[in-house]
Amino acid sequence: MSELTKDQRTAFEAAAFRRLLAHLDTRSDVQNIDLMNLAGFCRNCLANWYREAAEASGVPLTKEEAREIVYGMPYEEWRARHQREATEAQKTAFEANRPEE
Repeated sequence: MSELTKDQRTAFEAAAFRRLLAHLDTRSDVQNIDLMNLAGFCRNCLANWYREAAEASGVPLTKEEAREIVYGMPYEEWRARHQREATEAQKTAFEANRPEE
């Protein structure tokens, strides 16, 4: 692999993140609990990581502002449009696979 500059690496990481958000936007049928059960992270985790990165750089960002960036709309609006009640199987899997805090 060729050596990347810091700017190139940052640009490529940002592009990959934007593509991930766009992909998740097209897959609103995939619930956060499904993501958590399969991958150990969800859209809310991405928003938390985004907020933490902003704050580490001295940029204050609220939880809701970060979620709006990740969801592409206010979180409550996304929930009303796309979120379904979790099934008992999803809840059981989540409890068995819940990440350590």
